[in-house]
Amino acid sequence: MKGATLTRAELCEAVHEEVGLTRQDCAELVERTLDLMAQALEQDEQVKLSGFGVFQVRAKRARMGRNPKTGEPAEIEPRRVIGFRASQVMKARIDQALEG
Repeated sequence: MKGATLTRAELCEAVHEEVGLTRQDCAELVERTLDLMAQALEQDEQVKLSGFGVFQVRAKRARMGRNPKTGEPAEIEPRRVIGFRASQVMKARIDQALEG
């Protein structure tokens, strides 16, 4: 896994190397996992991965903003966004990786 972005293909390849399933089975496993996560989020459920973090949908209120080109005020519609909160274990791993 190289580069600044981890792609689905790289994730599938990593699972293939670690678990030993066929590449086709690994691709299906990764796709099914991501699909289940998306379905849970669509239903306003939290997705909690122990030792990794929590994904959750949050509702944002309507608010006033501005058009960055013209500076004119503009209303920003209410919307739902996905948030991620890293676990303490993940935060510690990131801090440790930054130290050396």
